[in-house]
Amino acid sequence: MGLLAALLPAAEKRITVNGKNYDWPKSPVVVILIDGGDTAYVNAALSQGLLPNFKRLMTDGFVSVAVGAMPSFTNPNNISVITGVPPSVHGISGNFFLNPATGQEAMMDQPQFLRADSILAKFSEHGAKVVALTAKDKLAKMLAYKLQHGISFSAEKADKCTKQDNGIDNCLAYVGRPQPSAYSADLSLFVLEAGIKILEREKPDLMYLSLSDYIQHKYPPGSKEANAYYVGIDNALERLLALGASIALTADHGMNDKSNADGTPNIVFLQDLLDKQFGNGTAKVILPITDPYVKHHGALGSYATIFFQQPISAPAVMNLLNRQPGVELVMTRAASAKLFDLPADRIGDLVVVGDRGTVLGKSKATLDLSELGGMRLRSHGGLADRNVYLILSRPLNAKYAQIALSRQLRNFDVFEFVLNGLRASDKASGTR
Repeated sequence: MGLLAALLPAAEKRITVNGKNYDWPKSPVVVILIDGGDTAYVNAALSQGLLPNFKRLMTDGFVSVAVGAMPSFTNPNNISVITGVPPSVHGISGNFFLNPATGQEAMMDQPQFLRADSILAKFSEHGAKVVALTAKDKLAKMLAYKLQHGISFSAEKADKCTKQDNGIDNCLAYVGRPQPSAYSADLSLFVLEAGIKILEREKPDLMYLSLSDYIQHKYPPGSKEANAYYVGIDNALERLLALGASIALTADHGMNDKSNADGTPNIVFLQDLLDKQFGNGTAKVILPITDPYVKHHGALGSYATIFFQQPISAPAVMNLLNRQPGVELVMTRAASAKLFDLPADRIGDLVVVGDRGTVLGKSKATLDLSELGGMRLRSHGGLADRNVYLILSRPLNAKYAQIALSRQLRNFDVFEFVLNGLRASDKASGTR
């Protein structure tokens, strides 16, 4: 435990972050976010007897199906997890947005867009030794924001780590693995191996490990490739448990097949529909799934926003889109901000949600799917893509067992549950 934390009297060893109280960890706490971690992947591998450590946690600890934040994309959900609050509070409404301050489209990957404190940073400010590792570099700056004297880097740029910027030198040698490709299972397995090595050597109090969803975008539950990846995660769990860590697992979003029977993506082209009906330049479609990882999903997800650029009848647009097969919901800015707990100033005049098997695109003429390599499109973003597991390595105490029974759990409950919710004797002794 950090020096300042160790000097605090027991009654003061808790911290308030964004209106919630968190207890100081009494043993090392490791929170793992399995990007794209749909419950079906774990279930399929469990049914084949491949995940003994997942089974151990789910049997001897705690497990529940939780739901992620909307939209069910990487950035909003990772930031919800590390802040403990929904997007309406922390401000991250997608991976990508139309910035109302500038009128320009931009990635939401910079700390300047954050409106809430990070649990990780706040613990580090009060003396805890904190580690924040991510597979994808797009999250690195926000995870590291205001982190004091911690270790934070992305596997994607592990070869560029420095002691000054990342808290660690010679990262590849430290971890003992080569630089992984951004488009591989190795990217996530590097994060897990780094977490194990850091836990062994640096003895941090709190660790956050965020993985990549490359495998889930490419391969369905139960496939050889998906099973091999989850076996890799399972092996890491065994090693983390052996080091005495209290482990929490969740995911940012689920994943579903979004293809037609012939294997082509099932797409509703929103910009084409709007231009044909109302004229070019009347409305602008933004796809908040957009990020640098085009081989994952080709910027096609089940959530989009629409900005009116000229006077237009919102009911007429909503009527047009509601008639499209595969469109599950069309809502106004105010309605979607309220229903989905979103920052109203960072979403469009309308929000469109596709169903379980449908993605939303802009224009058919400009779509380039060559990077998908001819594989079936698997993606996320909608209401049907929110179900994830929340798994803890120890049972819940009476208070949190009651909370778990009383309401729908969210993935961003994970830090509260692992820090506050474990049975006191188990948490203190490290025994089951």
